[in-house]
Amino acid sequence: MKKRPSMNKRGLVLFIGFSFLLFSLTYRFFVIQLTGQVEGKSLKVYAEEKYTKQRTLQASRGDIVDRTGEPLATDTITYKLVAILDPSVTPDNAKTPNHVVDPEKTAKELAKYIPMEESEIYKQLTKDLFQVEFGAAGKNLTNEVKSKIEALKLPGITFIRESKRAYPNGDFASHLLGFTNYQNNKNGSKTLVGQMGLEKSLDEYLQGKDGKITYKSDSWGYILPSAATKITEPKNGDTVYVTIDKKIQTFLEDAMNDVQTEYNPKNIMGIVADAKTGAILAMSQRPTFDPNTREGVENNWHNVIVENAYEPGSTMKVVTLASSIEEGVWNPNEAYQSGSFSVEGAPAIHDHNKVGWGPISYLEGIQRSSNVAVANLVKKMGTDTFRNYLDKFKFGQTTGIELPSEATGTIQYQWERDRYSTAYGQATSVTALQMIQAMTAITNEGKMMRPYLVEKIVDNNGKTVKGSNMGEVGTPISADTAKQVIDVLESTVTSDIGTGKGFRIDGYRVAGKTGTAQIYEKEKGYLTGWDNYLFSFIGFAPADNPELIVYVLVQQPNLDDESFESGSEPVSKIFNPVMKNSLQYLRIKPDESVEKAKVINVPDYSSKNTGEVVAKLSSLGLVPVVLGDGANVQKIYPGVGTKLLNGERIIVVTDGQWKMPDIHNWSLSDVMKLVHATNMQFSFEGNGFVTSQNLDPDTVITKESNLQITLQPAVNNSGEETNQTDE
Repeated sequence: MKKRPSMNKRGLVLFIGFSFLLFSLTYRFFVIQLTGQVEGKSLKVYAEEKYTKQRTLQASRGDIVDRTGEPLATDTITYKLVAILDPSVTPDNAKTPNHVVDPEKTAKELAKYIPMEESEIYKQLTKDLFQVEFGAAGKNLTNEVKSKIEALKLPGITFIRESKRAYPNGDFASHLLGFTNYQNNKNGSKTLVGQMGLEKSLDEYLQGKDGKITYKSDSWGYILPSAATKITEPKNGDTVYVTIDKKIQTFLEDAMNDVQTEYNPKNIMGIVADAKTGAILAMSQRPTFDPNTREGVENNWHNVIVENAYEPGSTMKVVTLASSIEEGVWNPNEAYQSGSFSVEGAPAIHDHNKVGWGPISYLEGIQRSSNVAVANLVKKMGTDTFRNYLDKFKFGQTTGIELPSEATGTIQYQWERDRYSTAYGQATSVTALQMIQAMTAITNEGKMMRPYLVEKIVDNNGKTVKGSNMGEVGTPISADTAKQVIDVLESTVTSDIGTGKGFRIDGYRVAGKTGTAQIYEKEKGYLTGWDNYLFSFIGFAPADNPELIVYVLVQQPNLDDESFESGSEPVSKIFNPVMKNSLQYLRIKPDESVEKAKVINVPDYSSKNTGEVVAKLSSLGLVPVVLGDGANVQKIYPGVGTKLLNGERIIVVTDGQWKMPDIHNWSLSDVMKLVHATNMQFSFEGNGFVTSQNLDPDTVITKESNLQITLQPAVNNSGEETNQTDE
């Protein structure tokens, strides 16, 4: 059979083609062999890239600890469960498989240790994927659970080590501490980043620097046994020491929880501060949340103590009082007409009871929380002068506390009425931290201290990288003015007519000021209804040497009793236990004269025989002072139900002619009882105990009588003056 010429030609073409291909491959092989490069790239470098692996060594986030070193926020190690399903990860000659080979058995065993149904685990293990995870059920596993699962030696089951931010105390100073979330990095790793509170504002200190490990691996990614590894150690975050005291914070949290349960207010704010340094020892709010789970954070994302400004109400009268004393226009004995104060071209300003108490002294006006009293004081010093004091006390400015998004508040001073309204805490808005800062000027001899939270920040070597932010920010008043303000504020608590009498604490001298502020909403204006107020008290103790300032605000609690005093009840149920427990915890000794005093409830003796009443009061431990020579008692002062201390004087009023008693060595509070019982005119000079009286003993007391006394401090055994009263 003859071959066709075309077949020979095709054979020749194929031979030449294959020959050229073989030559090209041979040439390429020799070129690569001789140069060690492919397309200009070194094969050695290529192999290094292919088989050299790098993993991130995650740095731990720095701890936040209280001033005693107790952890408030810390990193903990948890584990995530992973199942590898792809058979390709198991080499052909491997004795032990590296993937799941028995899904049914694996699901049965895992169901014993993670909160997931066996059937759901089995579904995950039979998916056509390289590897699977198990959602929330397979995350945040402890080392103990991990060890138990590893002991089962289930093929294909492995763990990924993760760092988790933990808050050991749960909902504890939550808005202050804040929380963190993971942020994805470009290299595929994740980093915890602060989202709120100190976690956010101090993120640059708390966040560490990740390290890395470089190693040679096989085609499945496993480390080669003889391969060298290169490790760059991670740098952990710094430790932040805050001024918070865990014990005092617990007192505050517990008291706020009780009031939240009983009164269900819309908001609560509470702060405890060192009266001399401005250090914040405790701070919390309601509603709150658990930073571990974020449960409840949607109810109140903002740190209202720092980020919200509000009209403070009568607590602002502390600043007005201090300003008027510093300006020399304060005279506690001077009388004024309470009830209303006229403002040109604007509605009149009224006292909280609408009608006032007639002509009263400025001292009584502060004790009764009279709006008209402080409006008159502003008029005396001038509105421009008062505006300067608002600047001196640094209202309208941030305090600089180490928390994000601090508000400034607004000094509303455009309209004439607002200038006077600011004196009693309306129109102008402030923050709780500004009020704490202002109060430190009163408790620290005129030196105003910045409120601060960070005591120090320490790196891993124990070196302090940042100190505290403590510092004096001004001297708006003198030390003498501060002392006078303290005396007046203490009288608002000790006086029977004082609005702060519900804040008395057995064994300790407390001074402070109540506040009842209207709540303004843009669409509705000022809210009406007795529950729609912001009730507050800012106070300090001991009054003679202040150690702690406690500021409590309760917004719109559910109140049963619609009286002026009822709003103080939920506030006092936070302030009183927090202040007393904190003072005792700090080992601040109570005043023995107060501690040992017996508290006596005044009974009703009106219309009873004078002799019997005097005998009964004396048997109770009181000192009755009888006015008149009548056989029957008309009234007693202080009135029925008042709580007096053992040895206190009580005025017994009968019919007949009243005669002036000898009041030498009486305290001012005892003299005030006599004045209120007789309604006579009254003025005084000095402080301490009575050394002279213009009305001689046995002088007949009439409506026109005008008692004038001089007081001087008592002298103790060491020759030092003391203003301590018998109360």
